[in-house]
Amino acid sequence: MIVWTVVLVGVAGGLGAAARFSLDTLITRYSKRVPIPIGTMIINVTGSFFLGVVTGLATAGLLTPELRLIAGTGFLAAYTTFSTASTQTADLFRARKGVAAVVNGLVMLVAAVAAAAIGLWLGSGGAG
Repeated sequence: MIVWTVVLVGVAGGLGAAARFSLDTLITRYSKRVPIPIGTMIINVTGSFFLGVVTGLATAGLLTPELRLIAGTGFLAAYTTFSTASTQTADLFRARKGVAAVVNGLVMLVAAVAAAAIGLWLGSGGAG
């Protein structure tokens, strides 16, 4: 069982990376005038939301530990990209675009944490 879980986490990770690349390419094509890397931001916020949902479902006993690993550690970990977001923010600072760098870093952090909290709340059954 563990071997199949590892294989499925790897497959899901490949799919998550492909989804990230495809979505980022699409968003970047249509947002060239936006001064921050909006594609990475959208990906990280949506990924944080869905990981919150997956975690909430698992906590509520509605998702098996294996499915949580496949969806969370596999697909969503490969779909989101903290290292890219960090590098893009550092590149904005390096390009002397300090305001854009600060906006990018802070908005991404706040929005991703808020999205994760909302997803966790929804996945675990919401208010009741």
